[in-house]
Amino acid sequence: MKKLLLTSFFVVTFFALTAAPASAVVNGTVKVGLRSGSSALYSANLENAVGSGYEFGYFEEDRSFTSLGWTEETAISMTAAGTVYMDGSGNYSPSVPAGGYRTLGEWRVQLEGFRSFDEARSRARDLGGWPAWVDWNYVVRAGCYGSREEAESAAGSLGGRAVCCSSSGVVVTRTKTTDVLFEFDCGGVQALGVRPSGQETSTWFKGYKYGGGFEYPRVTGGNLNVVNVVGLEDYVKGVIPYEMGGAWPLAALEAQAVCARTFVQGHSKHLSGSGFDVCNGVDCQVYNGHGSGGAGPSETSDRAVENTAGLCIYYDGTLVQDAVYHSSDGGATEDGASVWGTDTGYLKGKLDPYEARTSVPNNSYSVTYTAGELSWILDQKGHSVGTVQDVYVSEYTPLGNVKQVTFVGTNGTKTFTGDDCRMIFYSSTYQKSVSSMRFDINGRRGGGLYVNGTGQLASLDGAAVISGGGAVSTLRGNSAQAVTASGTVMVSAEPSRPSGGGNGNFVITGTGNGHNVGMSQYGAKAMAELGYGFQEILNFYYTDITIR
Repeated sequence: MKKLLLTSFFVVTFFALTAAPASAVVNGTVKVGLRSGSSALYSANLENAVGSGYEFGYFEEDRSFTSLGWTEETAISMTAAGTVYMDGSGNYSPSVPAGGYRTLGEWRVQLEGFRSFDEARSRARDLGGWPAWVDWNYVVRAGCYGSREEAESAAGSLGGRAVCCSSSGVVVTRTKTTDVLFEFDCGGVQALGVRPSGQETSTWFKGYKYGGGFEYPRVTGGNLNVVNVVGLEDYVKGVIPYEMGGAWPLAALEAQAVCARTFVQGHSKHLSGSGFDVCNGVDCQVYNGHGSGGAGPSETSDRAVENTAGLCIYYDGTLVQDAVYHSSDGGATEDGASVWGTDTGYLKGKLDPYEARTSVPNNSYSVTYTAGELSWILDQKGHSVGTVQDVYVSEYTPLGNVKQVTFVGTNGTKTFTGDDCRMIFYSSTYQKSVSSMRFDINGRRGGGLYVNGTGQLASLDGAAVISGGGAVSTLRGNSAQAVTASGTVMVSAEPSRPSGGGNGNFVITGTGNGHNVGMSQYGAKAMAELGYGFQEILNFYYTDITIR
């Protein structure tokens, strides 16, 4: 092998390592998807926690609210219009439930020509009906009939005409009753909006309290998406205690607040397809609003948001698109390019000397797969290599994180790169996964050592090094001692080779939790405990940024 000349700086480093889119937030308001897609609801309840009653209307493009009507009821349910069945417990369903039930039929009597909600509401009371907003006009609807004939018969005495609920309509009832309060149907062009009454409000939905209002887009003929429409700073307060913890050090929470605020403004992947800026789960940021009563935002977490109000992360003068973070890096973060394939100037990996200075729960992990399990997992994900005979890390990054994983099977080989290196192991069937990008398989960490980030040594034998005094020497054998920030360590380079699961099992052991890109949350906690401020934390985990 050709001899390589290394400066002492890079020897130590090496061995130690063994343009954004416009903001999705409009007028300081965030749309958060609480339920959508497979989690969309046939019927969604709201109950006042603070405030009294609700306004009905819709949210304009600028996210201002146009009020169409109101109710003094404190517990209401929004349900996909059509034939609705209510069981003995007050639950609404599109199909006949077991036991006793009551029915809201899909046919109505409709009267038209009303100029205001008050006028429609007054007439509705006379008829035993309810006000509605249909095709951009106030109307009165009465009766929930099971057939057209019943509705036409009733129309003869009530006046008006028989109409059937459309597949885009939403009916509002007093929860656990068949008492209709309001109906909304604009053909799917506009979604029903509901806003709690009062200046300071908080509303229960599915066990959590939320500020702001709610929107109920309905895919034609389908269930209701539930969207929380909330102010940016209130949204950030609903993220911080769930992404970290309300009792964490203030500086760590402040760093998280800046990340969360930046992320939601720089990210809009759900906007065009689902109509909201950001989801409320780990695919985006965990958001549970004002909490569940027993847990939620703390005085410290709220103060962290208020202390950093409006502050975001910028790179090269532009709001960053991906202010990403993860639970723990296990010793080193990683370049965004190595994990996701895109070179982002501010997402550069580095050794993390801080994370080890605090307690990180479940920081080390071990998971065992059989050859049969891996064969099935690959097959289910469309990457079959036949029966898996071997799997090994075929390349590490200069920081010691996994860059490539190779599977060898009876029908060929398959190599995965970047984040796929960990995600390919995920299986809900076997309830197994690889927690981070920092792991080895069956105890082997092949792949050599990197030189100045440009090349990889399969062996140390014959490599030349320069000491701090300028003396040149040549390494012999395949290991050497190096002085790092942690002291003297023994390092070695070995050729990449299969991990050799001789007993048919493959044991993956690693450290960290997450994709290893951006800020380590536990690293931020450690830095805060050591006295660093939030700007120092952010400037360590993100490269060449400004905070303003």
